Amino acid sequence: MRKQISIITLFLFLANVSALWSQERDKDTIDTNVIDVVKPYTPSVSDAFKVKEEPNLDDDVNTAKKEVMYNIFSFPVASTFTPAKGKAAVVDKEKPLKLFDNYASLGFGSYTTILGELYLNHALSRTESVGGYVSHHSSQGGINDVLLDDDFLDTKLNVNYASNLRDMSWNVELGGLHQKYNWYGLARPLFNEATADSLAVAHTFYGAHVGGDVKFEESYLETVSVLFRYFGDDNGSSENRFKMQAQAAIPIADEEISTTLYLDYLGGTFDRNYFTNTELKYGNFNIGLAPVYRLTQDDLTLDLGVSLFYLNDTELGDNKFYIYPNIAASYRLVDEVLIAYGGIKGGLNQNSYYDFSQENPFVSPTLMIMPTDQQYNAYVGLKGKVSNSMSYDIHGSYLADRDRALFVNNDITITQEDYTYGNSFGVVYDDVSTFSVGGELHVDVNRNFTLGLKGDYFIYNVDQQAEAWNLPDIEASLFMDYQIDKHWFAGASLFFVGERKDQFYLNSMIFPATPQVVTLDSYFDINVNVGYHINDRFSVYARGNNLAGNDYARWQNYPVQGIQVLAGATYKFDF
Repeated sequence: MRKQISIITLFLFLANVSALWSQERDKDTIDTNVIDVVKPYTPSVSDAFKVKEEPNLDDDVNTAKKEVMYNIFSFPVASTFTPAKGKAAVVDKEKPLKLFDNYASLGFGSYTTILGELYLNHALSRTESVGGYVSHHSSQGGINDVLLDDDFLDTKLNVNYASNLRDMSWNVELGGLHQKYNWYGLARPLFNEATADSLAVAHTFYGAHVGGDVKFEESYLETVSVLFRYFGDDNGSSENRFKMQAQAAIPIADEEISTTLYLDYLGGTFDRNYFTNTELKYGNFNIGLAPVYRLTQDDLTLDLGVSLFYLNDTELGDNKFYIYPNIAASYRLVDEVLIAYGGIKGGLNQNSYYDFSQENPFVSPTLMIMPTDQQYNAYVGLKGKVSNSMSYDIHGSYLADRDRALFVNNDITITQEDYTYGNSFGVVYDDVSTFSVGGELHVDVNRNFTLGLKGDYFIYNVDQQAEAWNLPDIEASLFMDYQIDKHWFAGASLFFVGERKDQFYLNSMIFPATPQVVTLDSYFDINVNVGYHINDRFSVYARGNNLAGNDYARWQNYPVQGIQVLAGATYKFDF
């Protein structure tokens, strides 16, 4: 029944559709007659509708993003895997070098030479310590072709106490010396062995000093140092000297002026002068003040200052006032590779019997002592590093000294004094201008080998004297230090000194005696040392001096010892 109804319905639907289609065809008829157009065709473009690139969303409902909350539940998982244990790599470490506070050294050599040193240092507490130093160098002599004894000894002693506190640190020291030299410089063929046998040419120096210094923290007064020294000899000479130097930073407005104060007193006597028995007395007291202002800007450092000195000659009663420039500057042209520096300075230099005797032990105890007025010292230079292991310094200077002290061979007077046979030296003063150029080179070839080279060339101009007596025209030196391995070490030092001029009275019996200028040959001195560390405490060494065997004379008629060989040992220890 349902099947029949469906078939009838389908037929009725098709019939309706056919009728509708027939009606539409009857209405769509076109007349084929001719049409006359009375108006020309004028086309036009209607407004276009632009579709937007970002259409609006007009959804009634915007679904919000839902936040999801979750938790992680961890639980252990059983595992049977066992990782293998790693082993650290073994690095070879050198045993740290043991440092000791004390050492003792003793050596013996040719010419019956004895060389000894003892250095002691002991900490009393965290802030206090005491120490001491003793050195001895002696020889029984034996220089070839010398008419007189040429033995010597030099012994020095020093003890000190130091304290380091929170606001200041200070130390005091007490020292002494004993030295013995001989005026053995008799000239051949003027004198013979008979003359030498009648002379007692030993000359002994002795002295003592006490001094100390204080350093303050966070104070305008930064450092203070004082020194009192007594010095004399076995010919009745005596000298006293007191020196004090204080440095402070004085605030002015927003700046600080570094200021140094000098006090220097010198007084002494000689039993006689060189020609007569008249006693010689000398005394000088000077006060100096040297303020300096430092300006630092980028790579430039500039010190601007002046030095003021007042001198009182206590024997003659003369008073003088001196003003010197005190200017220095440095500029980094290429960081630490190239630094230019220069300056001009001056000062009043106090000469003393002690200083003269330490530079030339063959001086006679008949010296005229007076200060040197260094009017200015103008210098320029370049320094820096070629590499991390090589540094250099090239410099030049021009000095103008008034009353510069020059050692000169004494006249032959042949009096009752044993130093009047032309075998001693006196001091003369003259205005000397010195031009010099030189340089230094320091090389760290590696951590075990260092090398240093230095050389200077001098040109002198004197006012009254015929020559710049005993001043060399060239000085050069070379130093080497080599740690061969853990036990062996070696070193060397080479010195070259150019020609010097001196005078000598060949025939002093003719009055007036005419001195002759003598040229002292240049000399080259080679010194080598080698040693072996047996352990941290004990080591042995050997030294060779003047290995070139040059029979040179540092001072006129004073030849030095030839090839010298010395061997010894050093022991380090702690209390």
